[in-house]
Amino acid sequence: MTDKIKIGLDAMGGDKAPVSIVEGAILASRDRKADYEVVLVGDRGRIQRELERLGISSAPPFEIVHASEVINMDEPAAEAARKKKDSSLAVGLRMEKEGKIDGFVSGGNTGAVMATALLTLGHLQGVDRPAIASYFPTEKGVAVVLDVGANADCKARNLYEFAVMGSIYTSYILKRENPRVGLLSIGEESTKGNELTLVSYRLLSESKLNFMGNVEGHDVLKGTCDVVVCDGFVGNIMLKFAESIESFFYFLIKEELRRSILFRTGAFLLKYPLRSMRKALNYAEYGGAPLLGVDGVCIICHGKSSPKAIKNAIKLASRMVREKVNEHIKEGLKDSNQLEGEK
Repeated sequence: MTDKIKIGLDAMGGDKAPVSIVEGAILASRDRKADYEVVLVGDRGRIQRELERLGISSAPPFEIVHASEVINMDEPAAEAARKKKDSSLAVGLRMEKEGKIDGFVSGGNTGAVMATALLTLGHLQGVDRPAIASYFPTEKGVAVVLDVGANADCKARNLYEFAVMGSIYTSYILKRENPRVGLLSIGEESTKGNELTLVSYRLLSESKLNFMGNVEGHDVLKGTCDVVVCDGFVGNIMLKFAESIESFFYFLIKEELRRSILFRTGAFLLKYPLRSMRKALNYAEYGGAPLLGVDGVCIICHGKSSPKAIKNAIKLASRMVREKVNEHIKEGLKDSNQLEGEK
């Protein structure tokens, strides 16, 4: 690894690609405190046209690697991962596999990112199934919730691995000492839940993790735990619901402003608190969601990511490399062989 970490960026991944992606790459590259270099992967012609639109006709602040194919947001993920070998996604992840870059960021088709990452990078030693980890704002900061979409069906072993990966990630990236881990269920009692949560509860109770027991849905935003573990089916529903809160909240405010002059006067006084609240709910502040459990660093961004979100995702990828999160996960899962045969 060179002194500066190299982070690859999928220029063609996302609803607004390559517009927001190129702007995010410029924003990240011009950060004077950056400990990384950006490598933009995608259609060179389209990237250069975007650079010209932004007034950069020569010498962009990052390297450009050409990729002739694009995986669209609505393409079947597995098929696209197998067939489009020269997509920006495939080229970037191959570069990581070959050691040409140290991490990769994409706001493209989530299924295709996962499938291509697994095909190219493979599983991290000791991991049965990778998981997507996402930040949720809480009364005490943020909580890491996983899995939020990689695995609709899970075994207890998988949830145990998610807990270990989430705990290590939170410890090194969020700097939480001995993170509190909770298992999402329908009740706090150890006897509550379906078969998956009942067996998972036993495994987590017997582990070395700082396991706090079951947590319910209303506990997540209270900040009861630093890490919340669930299967990807439940986690994805939680994520999509959480993403809708900000827009619904501001819809209610606008409706009240429209109805009442008095409310409009009071709202002016709440301008700055509302701005802070919006920042806490804005996914752009967190950048992207790491795909934990693949043998490399892969950050999945929201398809609608702004340039700021792209920059933050690049910073997150760089931190994961610097903190050697994957090495710590492998060490943390060394004793997972005892789980062989568990449901």
